Amino acid sequence: MPKEPVTRNDVAEYAGVSTAVVSYVVNEGPRKVAPETRNRVLEAIRVLGYRPNATARALRMGTTRTFGLITPDGGNPLFAELAKAIDKAAASRGYVVLQTSADGDPATERAKIAELLARQVSGLLLVAPTEDPDLTDAEVPAIALNRVLPTISSVRPAYREGARQGVEHLIGHGHRTIDLVVGGDGHSERELGWRDALEAAGLPEGPIARTTFSREGGYLAAQSLLPARPTAIFASSDLQAIGVLRALHESGLRVPEDVAIAAFDGTPETEYAWPPLTVIRQPLEALAREAVRRLIEGEESVEALTFPTDLILRRSCGC
Repeated sequence: MPKEPVTRNDVAEYAGVSTAVVSYVVNEGPRKVAPETRNRVLEAIRVLGYRPNATARALRMGTTRTFGLITPDGGNPLFAELAKAIDKAAASRGYVVLQTSADGDPATERAKIAELLARQVSGLLLVAPTEDPDLTDAEVPAIALNRVLPTISSVRPAYREGARQGVEHLIGHGHRTIDLVVGGDGHSERELGWRDALEAAGLPEGPIARTTFSREGGYLAAQSLLPARPTAIFASSDLQAIGVLRALHESGLRVPEDVAIAAFDGTPETEYAWPPLTVIRQPLEALAREAVRRLIEGEESVEALTFPTDLILRRSCGC
């Protein structure tokens, strides 16, 4: 037969105290307990293997110390790495994270927000949300990552400046025409950074292939660009760049000898591509720490905070 769970009454009986004293020790208050008595209770907890109900305890204290995290795509290495950074930042402050994915669908996103609120999370972290959520009645703080929204606080990387820096580096290698593989709506700043760099160098805008933020999207986009024989391609995401690499390899073109590549995001996947990809790396840990800080400390400003990116030079650009 399964063993009956140890209860607070069992601990109280073993330690020779009341259940109220056990509660004071477990919850660290509201009343003080003499050191000798506290030690007896802790010893009873250890010997009996008592596990307090953390959820019930949190609700009694008025907070679950739990954050709800919604990402657009749980399978994307960028969002997986960001979720890990958020979990680490939250854990350092005594919080846990419930993570789910909206798959880029507004209706799914709204349903997931409602579900997390029903679980009484202490705050919401929305990564690249599809739309501005109505959290008027939510009574919990929320923050957007990687996208600016008018009604809630947000943190994001410097998309435009980072893209400009990456394209400038390709120009520095002597490329006069740089094609762009770019994702759909909501990430125009990467395209603007590409345009900024070309304009500053007095160069014409190269062809643009608009596609999805995926390996397949990058693969198909590169196939559409290759007939014109570009000498350099800037991809707006790592996954797109991986697809571009495959298309180039299949066509017999060498990277970087025939076509140089740089990409935005900087996930570990790019370091192990062949050749390793030059990337503009998002400051994921800084974004995560600031997002968690704002939720815990009650940052009420809706001002967007922008973090600088890092240019990581590897072989794909010719370095």
